[in-house]
Amino acid sequence: MWGMLDLVIPPACGGCDKYGFAWCEDCQKATKILNGKLLCEICGIPQEKEGCCAACLLEKPHFRVLRAWAVFDHPVRSALHKLKYRRNISLGWTLAAQMFDFVKADLNWPVEVVIPIPLGEKRYRERGYNQVDMIARPLAASLGVRYLTDGLKRQKETRSQVGLTKMERLVNVHQAFAADARVRDKIALVMDDVSTTGATLSAGADALFLAGAKDVYALTVARALPHNGLKLA
Repeated sequence: MWGMLDLVIPPACGGCDKYGFAWCEDCQKATKILNGKLLCEICGIPQEKEGCCAACLLEKPHFRVLRAWAVFDHPVRSALHKLKYRRNISLGWTLAAQMFDFVKADLNWPVEVVIPIPLGEKRYRERGYNQVDMIARPLAASLGVRYLTDGLKRQKETRSQVGLTKMERLVNVHQAFAADARVRDKIALVMDDVSTTGATLSAGADALFLAGAKDVYALTVARALPHNGLKLA
């Protein structure tokens, strides 16, 4: 649908607003893809050596592995901001299209269902849509994988994770989710837009395992990185 609409009304680039492109060549080149060997084997944070990071060795998250397509920086940050706060829902399709090769070829996980992290009722009423759903749904369709928009539900309202410490984030989302029985014996992919510590995705994975999921992988569009001078692999 969005592709047909672009033929009638040429889009503006999600990253830089360049007219006539959904995701222009300059933004494709500027996107910092998070791949390579120097990522934590579990949470995917860039590091200076192979293996698991210190945080995952200390306390392993509930998901098997977390990966993000790109660094939370220009132009991906701009696109997610427009999708989340400026109601440009067509960018969900645009970002899913950009992520497809990374997810299909680089990750190639054996997932059977895709599930978005849900918004709380208050935020959903304010926004009118879940921005993660706008990305996860077309990505699942492109992968040919079953999509469960309500595979996870929030069973308590939580504060925004922005500005919280890692421990505060863990406490904030502890037992925040409940999973649908349809995930039983399934390999699930739980998705969010941005990951920082992975606390929200870990809480979602915990709920999926409690509902009988066979395994859980985690994926985000972008990864917010600490300002610690680590080089990207």
